[in-house]
Amino acid sequence: MKRILLPTDFSKNSWNAILTAVKLYAWMECKFYLLNAYEPSTQNITGFKSSTRAGDVYKSLPEASEKELGKVKQYLDENHFNPKHSFETISLSGDLLDAIHQCISSYDLDTLVMGTKGSTGAKQIFMGSWTVKVLKNIKNCTIIAVPSSFDFQRLNSVVFPTEYTHFMPRYVLMPLLELTQDWKPEIKIFHVAQEFMLSQEQKSNMKILQKRFRDHPTTVNQVVIKTTVAEAIRNFAEEQRADLIVLTNYSHDFFEKLTQEPVVKKVTFRTKVPLMVLPDFG
Repeated sequence: MKRILLPTDFSKNSWNAILTAVKLYAWMECKFYLLNAYEPSTQNITGFKSSTRAGDVYKSLPEASEKELGKVKQYLDENHFNPKHSFETISLSGDLLDAIHQCISSYDLDTLVMGTKGSTGAKQIFMGSWTVKVLKNIKNCTIIAVPSSFDFQRLNSVVFPTEYTHFMPRYVLMPLLELTQDWKPEIKIFHVAQEFMLSQEQKSNMKILQKRFRDHPTTVNQVVIKTTVAEAIRNFAEEQRADLIVLTNYSHDFFEKLTQEPVVKKVTFRTKVPLMVLPDFG
């Protein structure tokens, strides 16, 4: 059974991520954990002259969190019933990243699905900035970042960017292979580079990767970098009408070193396609 964490701030953005997760894993036995991490606003608390009133505010936060989580669970139970799925709510006080770390170990989670939204001017949207922090700090769990505008219907096309410099063990790809087993999408291996003269090791790794996806229609695509790697990935995924972009921790480390650009952050903020980052077990 998969154990999937769904952080929510009760926004439309996080709702979209929750519904995407429920549909994406429709074929699997899943236990979903709905997490709300609430932090008391210093501005709100210090605005009260009465310590009693401030205490009332602190007391109301967990009650409000649990109440809203209950509404989310009830809606999912009534409107998205699936005998393979069950839901549990988790309300925690404090930092979202700390709450996620705590939940991963406490509930033995293997996947996290959360919403992401771009930045407007100098102001970063809450879920967008937090998604980037999660991607940078959570390495032992599969992460799927779902753009707020994405309307998931089915998994028809997956883009897998790679530079072929790492041997890809089957266990690293397992979270993706689990999905492809059920959905049978087309896998589009995407080699984006400044040149395509492959070493013997890269050729070997390419063959291994194609072997991993042998049960699915697979294409190998090459694009020369014209602007940035992140831009190339985004453009290709949107041109191909992809339903998912998959990065490994290996690949986004490589891209960042290659171009000195924070690929995960750029892809997360700008792509219209969900991004899956596979865990690093090294």
